[in-house]
Amino acid sequence: MIIGAHSIIYSKSPEADRALLREVFELPHVDVGDGWLIFGLPPAELAVHPSETNDVHEFYLMSDDIDGFVTEMRKRGVACGPVRNEGWGLLTHVTLPGGGKLGVYQPRHARPKPMGLRKRARTTARRSSRRRAR
Repeated sequence: MIIGAHSIIYSKSPEADRALLREVFELPHVDVGDGWLIFGLPPAELAVHPSETNDVHEFYLMSDDIDGFVTEMRKRGVACGPVRNEGWGLLTHVTLPGGGKLGVYQPRHARPKPMGLRKRARTTARRSSRRRAR
């Protein structure tokens, strides 16, 4: 069944955006070949919003201290938009080196418990990562 989520950021400058995620955000990662990095993320949540169209998806990172996050990003030379109170959270956008924007927010809404992994899924994931590491 479901063991995780895989999000994709499309970029005109993927190497630069990967460097930001690796070096500035300090996300754990694996190189699956030829510099193609897949980053680990903290627990996630998923919401379904009403829309006039299908196949529209958004991706946000969450922070427990949005003001501290913005301050740290500015120290590291990463541009952030103004923090806006959206009711459901305090939202900013990081400008990625490739020119795209990535939303980061401090949630003010109720949060679900993270989904646990079944024992079998954890064992399979460990075996797969050992094979890749060789």
